Amino acid sequence: MRASKASADESLNVFPVPADSPGSPIAGANGVPKEISLPGEARPFHLANSAFWPYVLLFVSSLTLSGCAGMVDMVRDVTRSLADIDVSGITDLFGSGEVQMSPEQIAQLEVIPSTRPGWEASVEESPAAVFLPVFGDGAVYAGGPDGRLVRFDPASGKASGVIDTKHPLAGGIGTGDGMLLVGTFKGEVLAFDEKSGKPKWTANLSTEVLSPPHAGMGVVVVRTGDGRIYGLDSESGKRKWVYQGATPSLTVRSFAGALIADDRVYAGFAGGRLVALNLSNGSLVWEAMVSRPRGATELERISDVTSLPVLDEQQVCAVAYQGRIACFDITAGNQIWTRDVSSNAGLAMDDNYVYVSENRGGIVAYDKRDGTSIWAQDLLNGLKLSAPLVHGARIVVGDSQGYVNFIRKDNGAIIARSGTDESAITARPISLPNGIAVQTRKGGVFAFGA
Repeated sequence: MRASKASADESLNVFPVPADSPGSPIAGANGVPKEISLPGEARPFHLANSAFWPYVLLFVSSLTLSGCAGMVDMVRDVTRSLADIDVSGITDLFGSGEVQMSPEQIAQLEVIPSTRPGWEASVEESPAAVFLPVFGDGAVYAGGPDGRLVRFDPASGKASGVIDTKHPLAGGIGTGDGMLLVGTFKGEVLAFDEKSGKPKWTANLSTEVLSPPHAGMGVVVVRTGDGRIYGLDSESGKRKWVYQGATPSLTVRSFAGALIADDRVYAGFAGGRLVALNLSNGSLVWEAMVSRPRGATELERISDVTSLPVLDEQQVCAVAYQGRIACFDITAGNQIWTRDVSSNAGLAMDDNYVYVSENRGGIVAYDKRDGTSIWAQDLLNGLKLSAPLVHGARIVVGDSQGYVNFIRKDNGAIIARSGTDESAITARPISLPNGIAVQTRKGGVFAFGA
C-alpha cells in the first residue's frame, strides 16, 4: 500500500460555479423545483445496451461454475469494474423488469399526499455504483463516477464549487477529521481538505473501494471489495493497520463500509459476522454471529451483513441478507435478542425502536430492548428500498421507483410519498439542518423540507 502527499504547487481543485452557467451541474439552482411526473412502468432493458453483456457473463458463469470456490473468485475478478453485483439484482435483470405490486397497493399509494422538493440538482449518472450525498462543514457534497464532487448550499441548492478529482469514483463521499474522502475502482483513496478543496494525499489499497471512507480520532477507515478494513493515518494516508476475516466462496457485494463510534470500528461481514475493532490499531475487540448460513446450496447459504450496523450507548444491532436481525451488548458482544428477517438494505435506530427495510419491500419496527415487533408496513411490498433514516417523528426511505417515502415512527403509516426522477434511490437519505436529501441512480440530488 502506497501513500503519496499532494505536491505543494498543485493547483486548487475547487472553483466557483456561476448559477446561470450553461455548464453548471445544477438544475433548478434558483431554488424553484421543476414539476416531477409520476413514474410509469419500469424502463425496458434492451439487449442492445452494451452494459447488459457483463451481467450475462456473470450470470452464466455463476450457473456454470457454481460450487467451485476458485472459479467463483475468477468470475468476481472479471466483474471488478461492476459495482452492483447483487444476487437479487441479477434475478431482476432476467425478469420482466416490472414492479410486482397488486392493483390494490397501487391504488392506495396513489392517494397518499406528495410534497415537492425544496430544491433539486444533478451530478453524473451512476447506473452501477452506489452514490450518496453527505452533509459537512455547512454544505451538501455530491459526486458521481466522473470524479467531480459538487458543493451545494443546503438551503437553496445553489452550487458553490466543484472538486475535480480526475479519477473515476466507485462510491459516495465520506468525511471526518476535516476531510472529504472518496475511493476508486483501482483501490485508491483520495483525501481533500474540506474547507479549501485542496488535495491532501492519495493511498493505494488492495482492490476497489465501493463505500465511503470515514475518519475519526486521526484514523481513516476504509473497506475494500475483498473484505479488508484498513486504518490509514489521517495526516499522511499511510497504513496503520489492516483487518481481514474469513470470507465464504460466494458473497453478496457490499457497499456498507464501516461505522466509527468512539474508539471502535464496527462492521458486518459475509457469513453473518459482526466485528468490533480497536480504532487505533485494528485489533479485534469481539466478534459475534448475526446469522448463521443455512441451506443446501451456496446461494441458499448466503447470509451476509451487507449494511452498516446501528448503535446506542448500550447495544449495537445488525441485519443479514437471508438471515436475522440481532442486537449485542456493545462492551463484550453478548447477544441480547434476535429475530428472523432478511435485508441487504439496512436498518436505523432511535430512542425506542429499530427499523428494518426488508428485502421484499416491507418496513418493520422492533422494540430495541427485547425485539418485540411494534408494527409492519407492507404497502411498499414489491419495491426495493433504501436503508431507512430516522428524521424527527418520521422514518424516511427511498425506493426503486424513485419515490421518497415519509413514514410515522409510532404506527408505520405512510404520510407522504414524493417523486424524484423515476430512477432508483438505493442509498440511505441524509439529514440536513432543515430537512433531508437523496441521490438517485440518474444523479439527481433532491432536498425536501423537514
